[in-house]
Amino acid sequence: MAVLELYLIRHGIAAERGPEYPDDSKRPLTAKGIAALRREAKALNRLDVTFDLIITSPLTRTKQTADTLAGLLRGKPAVAMSDALTPAGTPAAVIREINEHPRKSKLALVGHEPNIGELAARLIGARSPIKFKKGAICRIDFDVLPPKALGQLIWFMPPRVLRQAGRSS
Repeated sequence: MAVLELYLIRHGIAAERGPEYPDDSKRPLTAKGIAALRREAKALNRLDVTFDLIITSPLTRTKQTADTLAGLLRGKPAVAMSDALTPAGTPAAVIREINEHPRKSKLALVGHEPNIGELAARLIGARSPIKFKKGAICRIDFDVLPPKALGQLIWFMPPRVLRQAGRSS
């Protein structure tokens, strides 16, 4: 049994950059993005995926992603924010954040590309980043908390697969 199930999640579909959102940190999810995340949450419930805690970047789109998932998932996990998950964050800072929660065995991190893909690659020892589309989720299991050992990629689900699973009856 793994000491830690770590779920890496890229935020959902957000409003486009541009004059309407001169401050990129305030770009919200679109209605389509929220609807897609709701279907993904249904799929996660069907797959019996639960989180003890969701840690998110404080940017609007990631916070909305975390809140949407937390509100619909079984167990209604708490949501915490961490600057380690912002676009300026580093893998080392994220690993320090993970280690701040040693009693949590199912931890979800909501972040941004390219950071989330680079983090996933680093955690499993891959040479190049894993590409996360908006709403993609992966699970990496650890027998020892990082960075003491590499994790094992258990699954990676593109958003389309998750949404399809969330639509099925």
